[in-house]
Amino acid sequence: MQWGLLGLACLLLAGACMAASPVPSSGRPDQRHVLVLGRISDDPKSHYAQLQPLLDYVVAHMHDLGITEGRVLMARDAQQMASYLRRGRVDWVTETASTAVALGQRADARPLLLTERSGVREYHSVFFVRRESQLHQLADLRGHTLALQNSASTSAYLVPAMTLLENGLVPQILQEPDDTPTADAVGYVFARTELNIATFVQKGMVDAGAVSSVDWDDERRVPPAFKHDLRVIHRTAPYPRAVEVVRADLDPQVRDRLQQVLLQAAQDPQAKGALARFFGTSGFHRVDARMLRRLDDLKRGLVRVRMEVE
Repeated sequence: MQWGLLGLACLLLAGACMAASPVPSSGRPDQRHVLVLGRISDDPKSHYAQLQPLLDYVVAHMHDLGITEGRVLMARDAQQMASYLRRGRVDWVTETASTAVALGQRADARPLLLTERSGVREYHSVFFVRRESQLHQLADLRGHTLALQNSASTSAYLVPAMTLLENGLVPQILQEPDDTPTADAVGYVFARTELNIATFVQKGMVDAGAVSSVDWDDERRVPPAFKHDLRVIHRTAPYPRAVEVVRADLDPQVRDRLQQVLLQAAQDPQAKGALARFFGTSGFHRVDARMLRRLDDLKRGLVRVRMEVE
């Protein structure tokens, strides 16, 4: 009995010590040496190969801060990634601008840097129709159909949808390209890819389409043979092409070092290969006042699209 009481006392004492032990703000006990990079992905194997080299490069510059390992964590959608951020399972996320602002709303993620890809730091949405179309401006889209990419796209969904709302037009989702919207709405369908959007418009399956300015100028997305038959009717204001965000409670020293290393990476020959694999990244830039306003515009637009469209 004496040995049993002694054992029970030891267990209670150990439990008290464990309860009193501080838990890292990351929510990952004993994982403070790990930097976790997150990405929303439907192709984890491919994205892992794109993410890990730059993560390894960053971690190599953080050993003096106690960061000695980098891990990649994929999420199936923005909701799951927001959960990872809130629980401290992810430190840094690379995403499109619309997803970045969504993570800011859902998990208080903070923008760290703008991401330049293939020399392009910002882009805009392009609305286009067939060359012989009688549609000449956004207002003419009322009662007509529009092809967009998918609900995760910044330039081919969120920006077009918020632009329609800002111009007094009502986006209305359709099941098929040949569905008819109500007379006061703009019916939209998801075409899944930019090439499909161009095809839908060029073949007359829908009246108009919207893609990013980058895709509009990319012959793989809008082939020259198609583009000859198309005409632009509206271009939106520019928005960041991609954004790096971090969780709100990330150690300030780690956050600042991450920002510093990424900003200097484009000038480091040793980072060239890792940057190229990181979705064709050509550099990182600070979030200036103009782009911060654009992100705020996206945030307001996202709320309005969710409330009035979705």
